[in-house]
Amino acid sequence: MVDITDAVQKAISQEGIQEGVCHLFVPHTTAAITINEGADPSVCQDILDKLGQVIPREDPYRHREGNAAAHIKASLVGSSVTVFMQGGKLSLGTWQSVYFCEFDGPRQRQVWLMTARS
Repeated sequence: MVDITDAVQKAISQEGIQEGVCHLFVPHTTAAITINEGADPSVCQDILDKLGQVIPREDPYRHREGNAAAHIKASLVGSSVTVFMQGGKLSLGTWQSVYFCEFDGPRQRQVWLMTARS
């Protein structure tokens, strides 16, 4: 899980939008995006540990590329999030951060960002 909050904030600041929404989308089937606690890194580790327990890398999966667990994790976590923007800033809760989740990498990945004024 990679904290991308600052990169997203930088991108919306460059667009100059003060009020609206920021929609983030991950166009990959073995990666995801989520919002969760950013103050304590052990939260991310707990999430990854529990996902690994529930969805083990090795299991008798039918998908034979060796990354079936990554596909399942990405489906459960999700491929998009939407965040309000106020005053040119992401409107996240006190402890919230935006995370890109890589379940089958490292690989070259993208996060697509679209903003809309309100």
